Amino acid sequence: MEANEAREKILALRAEVEEHSRRYYDEDAPTISDFEYDKLIHTLMDLEEQFPQFLTPDSPTQHVGGRVSSKFAPVEHEVPLESLMDVFSHEELFAFGERVDGAIGGSKMYDVEPKIDGLSIAVEYRNGEFFRGATRGNGQTGEDVTENLRTIRSLPKTLKNAPERIIVRGEVYMAKETFAMLNRRYEIEGKPLLANPRNGAAGSLRQKDPKIAAERQLDLIVYNIQLATREYRTHAETLDALTEMGFDVVPYKLYDNIRDCVEQIEWIGANRDAFPYEMDGAVIKLNDLAQRAVLGSTTKVPRWAVAYKYPPEKKPAKVLDIAVQVGRTGVLTPKAVVEPIRLAGTTVSNATLHNQDFIDKLDVRIGDTVWVRKAGEIIPEVVEVDLSKRPAGTVPFRLPEVCPECGSPVVRDEDGAAMRCTGAECPAQRLRNITHFAAKDGMDIDGLGEAVVESLVNAGLVSAPADLYYLDAQSVATLERMGKKSAENLIGAIEASKTQGLARLLSAFGIRQVGASAGKTLARRYPDLDALMAATEEELMAIDDIGPVTARYIAAWFASPQSRHQIARLRDAGVSFESREELTDARFAGKTFVLTGTLEGFTRDEASAIIERFGGKASGSVSKKTSYVLAGEAAGSKLTKAQELGIPILTEAQFREMIG
Repeated sequence: MEANEAREKILALRAEVEEHSRRYYDEDAPTISDFEYDKLIHTLMDLEEQFPQFLTPDSPTQHVGGRVSSKFAPVEHEVPLESLMDVFSHEELFAFGERVDGAIGGSKMYDVEPKIDGLSIAVEYRNGEFFRGATRGNGQTGEDVTENLRTIRSLPKTLKNAPERIIVRGEVYMAKETFAMLNRRYEIEGKPLLANPRNGAAGSLRQKDPKIAAERQLDLIVYNIQLATREYRTHAETLDALTEMGFDVVPYKLYDNIRDCVEQIEWIGANRDAFPYEMDGAVIKLNDLAQRAVLGSTTKVPRWAVAYKYPPEKKPAKVLDIAVQVGRTGVLTPKAVVEPIRLAGTTVSNATLHNQDFIDKLDVRIGDTVWVRKAGEIIPEVVEVDLSKRPAGTVPFRLPEVCPECGSPVVRDEDGAAMRCTGAECPAQRLRNITHFAAKDGMDIDGLGEAVVESLVNAGLVSAPADLYYLDAQSVATLERMGKKSAENLIGAIEASKTQGLARLLSAFGIRQVGASAGKTLARRYPDLDALMAATEEELMAIDDIGPVTARYIAAWFASPQSRHQIARLRDAGVSFESREELTDARFAGKTFVLTGTLEGFTRDEASAIIERFGGKASGSVSKKTSYVLAGEAAGSKLTKAQELGIPILTEAQFREMIG
């Protein structure tokens, strides 16, 4: 390769690596696998080694990829949190061993551990008490996430027999079982799903609200002492000491040569499914701490350790069929039914195809031979079609235009690639629909959470929201962990919800883009449900905050036979269809407020209710359409964005003046 060509290639690779680093470290939303990212880094390093005249200090090969968010206080790491040199083959691993042998004579021991795929942090203890925790950041400076770390049960708050001061490095992770459980719950609640356990852990720990970290049920595993007021001779000694102090410590094994490490590396790779956390490799470290000091580090990585990266296992399989599943939120998900293959320790017979755009991009057809891998070592997915093996007579695949579960029309989301069933009584969505109907922003039925709804559905007592109003205490009392008194309380709460009024009922229906705010807007315009059902799309579009897309969703929902059946059942049960919203003062009509920070005299819900009562709208994000930002104490990025856009900022005192 000529020098000019190499320079262009190096600059292009740096830009690509920096963009992927930003998505991984700063947004916790990577778009390529760790293995693919590491290969890009490796390619860049090889080129910079061949053409050292183009190596500069700002290259991503010379620093850790993360940046420090302004949301958190910065923490300077007394001992840098270095990255690791990646190796992808036994030959590269043996080369590492030869370099160590060349620098250090005599006997030596190596430690082999699984490389957990989470968020790297440093936690500090003083006099045995948890003092502070910080993310790796750029390796030199991290983010203070102490309060979020306090919510992690596996992080000991007090240590046993600890040095006076100690800083420990570890990995915050989301267990695979927790990841699956949370996504099941989020699907029922209609919330965005977590992409993978690593993103779930990193995104949770870097939220300003510690309640989010607590909800995600994160864990901590440690693997290094960064600094301690106590002497240790070997890495194994430090890991054993950390175990005695009360930490969950990474499992390890010791070997006296690199070749013997390979067997353990291969064993870890073959048994990845048995570990509770995701991993993307194995770490090989020199055990003797004095020998480590002799080898030292580069500007980015230690010379005494490497990370052996496992490639995502990928195998060919024939597509026997393409099945379409309807999720709890009504999204149609195609999956390839393939001839069974063994992949990453499990037998795989189904692989996700994500959506119609994905199918079109790869041109997957029934009868094709495809390559399948496990995304994030969890979900099998099709990644490529072997066109050389395509049989004659295959045809492109299209998702159905009606729901395979209930026959209702299917519509494509305006803001994405998802195809969604519109049926109000779709069997696939019953759990989510009923839970949403009873939720706080809906009919607010006390005691009717997801678990109780699931019990009612499994017992065959309800199959749609309207069925709730035909339950009796005697039947409900037969459910496990219910009892007579609890059943009577639940029936009483259901009965009381009949008078909630039109706004809550509209929110409870689960119409696309009609939540609590839009429900109130519509309930202020129409006296009852019948009047709203008679409205045309054009009339709906004339209402502030009801755009053409929302108007179309509303009209289509009310036109559905399943929706009309639900409404008839609710009417017969005596549920009120009348509006309880009165707009006596329209001083905020047409105005949009965004709340940020902590208010002294109001909760956010109380302030939002006041704004809406005066005809305004409370929004969660700042845009050019925002009229005011109401800023309390510790206001964050929303305040900064409002200042950049020149949007008026209100103090709490000014807001009080406006509302009288």
